[in-house]
Amino acid sequence: MQLGAKINLVICQKSKVDDWVDHFNEYYSTDFLIFDLTNKTDLEAFMSYQEQEEPFERIGVINYDLIWRRKELLQLRDFTLMLDESSLIQNPGAQRTKFIMKMEPANIILLSGTPTGGKYENLLTQMNLLGWKISEKIFWSQYVDWEWNETQDGYWQKKILGYKNEERLKRKMRQHGCQFLKTEEVFDLPAQIDQKIKIPASKEYLKFRKNDYLEAFDQEFIGDTILNKMLRERQLCGQYNDDKLSAFQDLLRETEDRIIVFYNFTDELNKLMNLADGVDKPISIVNGQEKTLECYEEYSNSVTLIQFQAGAMGLNLQKANKVIYFSPPLSSELFEQSKKRIHRLGQDKPCFYYYLVCKNSIEEKIYKTLAMRRDYTEALFEQEEANGGREKS
Repeated sequence: MQLGAKINLVICQKSKVDDWVDHFNEYYSTDFLIFDLTNKTDLEAFMSYQEQEEPFERIGVINYDLIWRRKELLQLRDFTLMLDESSLIQNPGAQRTKFIMKMEPANIILLSGTPTGGKYENLLTQMNLLGWKISEKIFWSQYVDWEWNETQDGYWQKKILGYKNEERLKRKMRQHGCQFLKTEEVFDLPAQIDQKIKIPASKEYLKFRKNDYLEAFDQEFIGDTILNKMLRERQLCGQYNDDKLSAFQDLLRETEDRIIVFYNFTDELNKLMNLADGVDKPISIVNGQEKTLECYEEYSNSVTLIQFQAGAMGLNLQKANKVIYFSPPLSSELFEQSKKRIHRLGQDKPCFYYYLVCKNSIEEKIYKTLAMRRDYTEALFEQEEANGGREKS
């Protein structure tokens, strides 16, 4: 409203479209016409006002996955564009990014708690959109330390060693409107308290780590490549570790509060559902196949099971103040975003995070890497190179 544009477009995740539309209808419907642009009827009405000499003041909301299919939005002029979770345009080759970069807004607002995921090279498209027309080649030469590295498959790729001229980069970003604010500088939110619960590694895990092979649980576990070994070690630390499953159920028994649980694999979900059902907890689920938050909304003792990729970003879950990490993700960005699902505006209780960690296992390595704001796969391959092509346990 302060920018004075009569046309306003918000692009967000699919799961947030209804939230934005409801927000604008509740607080701004006397000043703006509100349109859900995922609806074609609303889209036609939104665009029809473009042809009038004095267009009505209006707000349209659409999601990233649909924006590039709405070609008519390229006709918009003199409008304010706001991207919620602007880190979702990091990939310059993605359809959504290419489409957004073609738009011609008068004003641009980018919102993100994790604009880079700890990787400065991921800033380039966002900064280009804000008007800093620096090329990829110059950006990398001035701000990224890197070298060419040959992969096991014989391909050459850039390997990032670190970053340089960081203060100059921040100055350039400020010149193009960036503000660097920590959550506590914006909102008065309660404390965050971490609780690490150490779980013994199972004998099956130890045997597999030693031999790269295991027959157990009616199947074969084969660690013939570094990625297969990583996958199997994570599974043996999670759904195949009885001590961890017992510790998880104990946590559920200890409270009648809402609990949010983050997990990775479908087999984990099946076992977690059985354990929650066994202590008579109402269950909500968010993953790639379903999003059912009715129990979370209705029952104060509910358990909400969320797959990282599907729900670490975008959800407002501040009715809960307890999160259990049954297993860690490999992505630093997903990890940091997942913490914010309960630690956000409207939360009035301390936030507790319970990490179920297998001792002396790959999980300790993953959490150590995530604490450095790095993806574990990146650290993993660097370790592989350092050890001559094979990770040492």
